[in-house]
Amino acid sequence: MGPPASEGGKVSPYEFVRHRTARRYIIRVAENGRVRVTVPRWGSKREAEAFAERERAWIEKQQRRAEAERERGERERGTTNGEPAGRPQPADQHALRERAKKELPPRLLELAARHDLSVSRVSVRNQRWRWGSCNRNGHICLNWRLVTMPDWVRDYVMLHELMHLERMDHSPRFWKLVKEACPEYQDARRWLRQVSRA
Repeated sequence: MGPPASEGGKVSPYEFVRHRTARRYIIRVAENGRVRVTVPRWGSKREAEAFAERERAWIEKQQRRAEAERERGERERGTTNGEPAGRPQPADQHALRERAKKELPPRLLELAARHDLSVSRVSVRNQRWRWGSCNRNGHICLNWRLVTMPDWVRDYVMLHELMHLERMDHSPRFWKLVKEACPEYQDARRWLRQVSRA
C-alpha cells in the first residue's frame, strides 16, 4: 500500500502500509522525514489520511526534530554521508563509549537527585537489546549509544529506569510516574521505536 493519490489527483505526503495485526492507526516519522501510516485490517486509506491530517502538528514537530538530529549527527562525525544519527561508524565507537562513560552517569545522578531518588551504582555498557535496565538493588545500566541520541530521548530512558526504583513493573501506576517525570515520554518512545526499526 504505497502513497495514494487523494481527491483531485493530488499525491498524498504519507506512505500507507496495511498491517493485519495492527489494532489502530499508527504514525511513524522516519529519520529522513518520511511519514508512514500503518492501517489496520479494518481501516481505510481515507480514514488513515484524515487521522494523519489531524496529527499534522505532531508530525511536523517530529520532522523538525529528525532534521535537527541529522544535522547534529553530521556535525559530530564531521561528514555529510547521510548515515542516520545514532548509528556511528566502528571507528567512532571507542570515542563515543568513552564520552558516554563521562557524560551519562552524572546526568543520571542529576535526574535522580531532582526526583529525590537514590542510585546505588551506574554502569555504561554495550547492551544489544536494551537502552537501559534497573535492578532491585538500585543498580542502573545504560546503553552507551544514548550519548548519540537527542537529550530529551536520553533523559526519557534515564527517567524510565529511575522510576523503576519506585515500581519494578510496567503497570499503569509505573507509567503514571513516568508521565509525571517526563510529560513527552510518548514522543521519546516513538523515537526509540523508529530508531530500532531503522
